[in-house]
Amino acid sequence: MARAARLAGLGLVLFGVAVVSAAKEGKKMFKMTSPAFKHGETIPKVHTCEGKDPSPELNWSGAPAKTESFALIMDDPDAPVGLWVHWVLYDIPGGLRGLPGNLPKMERVLDGAKHGASWGVDSFSRVGYGGPCPPPGKPHRYFFKLYALDRALGLPPRATAAELGKAMEGHILGRAELMGLFER
Repeated sequence: MARAARLAGLGLVLFGVAVVSAAKEGKKMFKMTSPAFKHGETIPKVHTCEGKDPSPELNWSGAPAKTESFALIMDDPDAPVGLWVHWVLYDIPGGLRGLPGNLPKMERVLDGAKHGASWGVDSFSRVGYGGPCPPPGKPHRYFFKLYALDRALGLPPRATAAELGKAMEGHILGRAELMGLFER
């Protein structure tokens, strides 16, 4: 189990390095916002395990013109066990400029978008958004990372963040990021 966690973490770390490298190679940064919270501010309790836990509404602008699809990963790098994946959504149609709040926790949503497996480090048991739920203590950072892609990836539902990262290699046109905080 510990070895699997280290390997899963390594895959996400390598994926993170690839994304940072992509940003340095001139990939376009675009803007993502939410009416629920501003970048660097507290995520409202309603969007967490202490509330009803619906996904927040997200909006974006300035995505590259040739975007065919988007992929979203929400994670917590401050989790005591390693990078904790809270939400994976991919094959989001390229014409969309946002996600409504309270997306259903089903494998397929939004005209073909697919939820990946989430809620964990190496054992992913949920589909759909799983809001912040840190242990008591310091605030945790929650990163919503949206990738503009040059094609739909065609992965089946329940792909992990690591599988999504591998499928996105060479297809990232741009990236947007929104970070919120939560503590208990």
